[in-house]
Amino acid sequence: MSYYKSNGKFLLTGEYLVLKGATALALPLKLGQSLEYEVLESDESKIYWNAYKTSQQANWFNVVLNKKDFSVIETDDKEKAERLSNILSKAKSLNENIFNESNDYRFVTRLDFDPQWGLGSSSTLINNIAEWAGINPYLLLDETFKGSGYDIACAKAESPIFYNIDESTGQRVNESRKASFNPPFKDNIYFVYQGHKQNSANEVKAFLDKEKDYDKEIKSISEISRILPDIQTLSDFRYFIKVHEEIMATCLDRKRIKKYFTDFEGEIKSLGAWGGDFFMAATEWNEETVRKYFINKGLDVIFKYDDIVRS
Repeated sequence: MSYYKSNGKFLLTGEYLVLKGATALALPLKLGQSLEYEVLESDESKIYWNAYKTSQQANWFNVVLNKKDFSVIETDDKEKAERLSNILSKAKSLNENIFNESNDYRFVTRLDFDPQWGLGSSSTLINNIAEWAGINPYLLLDETFKGSGYDIACAKAESPIFYNIDESTGQRVNESRKASFNPPFKDNIYFVYQGHKQNSANEVKAFLDKEKDYDKEIKSISEISRILPDIQTLSDFRYFIKVHEEIMATCLDRKRIKKYFTDFEGEIKSLGAWGGDFFMAATEWNEETVRKYFINKGLDVIFKYDDIVRS
C-alpha cells in the first residue's frame, strides 16, 4: 500500500492580495491529510474511496466510482462524490497513464482536523492525488478549485515560507521560498477557530471580480510579509499585524476582527478568507487567561503556535 501525506496551512499575511502578486508569509501545519492507495484483486472497473476525519477517525464520506468515466456508482454524500469525481477526471487528463490497470483501486484518506476548520482539506487532497498521479499539483488546483496555490506550497513545506505568484511573463509562476520565521515570542501567539467555515472559493471569485488597482496595497503588504521574520519583540509584531489588518480591511471594505473583541488586551488578525475559519491572537496574557477569555466568547478551539505550526 502506497502512502502520501500533506500539511495543512495558515496564511499569515497577504490574504486576497496574493492573488494580485503580493508576497505572502504562509505557515505549514503539523495537522494535515494522508492518502493510502492499493490495487485490489477484483476487476469490476471500480474505484473505492473511504474518507475519515479528525483524530477519532470518524467516517466522513464514502464513494464508489466507475473507473472508466469516474461516474458515481454509490455514495453517502453526493456533493463530495461529484467533487472527487471531477478531481480524478482532471488528474487523468493530466496523466493518461493512471487508472490503466485492469484491477480495481482502493483509496483511504485521513484528516487530522475537522474539515470545517478551513485548514486545507481540499488543498491537502489535491496535493496527495497529484503526488500519487505524478502530476503538477498547481495544474490540478487550477483545473479544480482555483485559488492562489499558497496552500499547495505549504503542503510539503517543513517550515514557514514566502509565497507569491509571478505573472510578469504572461504565464503564472508559483514561487515559494523558505522564510526564517521563528518568533522568540511565539508563546504569546494563539490561533482560534471562529466557529464557522468560510467558503474561500466564493470569496476569491468575488475579490477577483473587482476592477480596482491595488498596487500601493500590494507593495505595503509585501513589505510587512518580509519584515515579520526579523521582528524580535511582541509589541513590534502587534504593530505590524495591526497595520496589515487596517490595509486589508480597507481593500475588502470590512471591519477589522478586533472590533468584535474590543476588551482583548493584544492584537487580533484575520487569516485567509476573513469572516470565518481561524484568526491569530497576539497577547501578553498567560495561556490560562487567553483560553478563559475566548471560551467565554464561545470559542473553544485554541492552539498555541508550537502546537500547530511546523517550524
